Amino acid sequence: MNCKVFSLEILNFNLFNDKKKKKIMFTIQITTNIILFLIGTIGILFNRRNILIILMCIELILLSVNLNFIIFSVYLEDFVGIIFSLFILTVAASESAIGLAILILYNRVRGHIDITELATLKG
Repeated sequence: MNCKVFSLEILNFNLFNDKKKKKIMFTIQITTNIILFLIGTIGILFNRRNILIILMCIELILLSVNLNFIIFSVYLEDFVGIIFSLFILTVAASESAIGLAILILYNRVRGHIDITELATLKG
């Protein structure tokens, strides 16, 4: 009996038997990830005042990179991309938790959050 404990058949492209359909699905997923990455980058570049939106844009960039790792991992039938994306998710979660904790403490001390005055944290 051939029993697979963990397989990629759930995420696999076996739903599409034709190579042309696989290629179309792959390009749709990659273009969606590129659009998510660009939205995050544009959000960081054009928004210099609100730190919460900048943190959300960083999370959006990290999630689009994770989706790229997962898509290529499924496409190449390799587990390394999925494992690497799990490590990136843990780093992103800790980054957002530490960033929000710093913002809460800064808000308690100063009474407001203004990015232009964050240079006072240097010391």
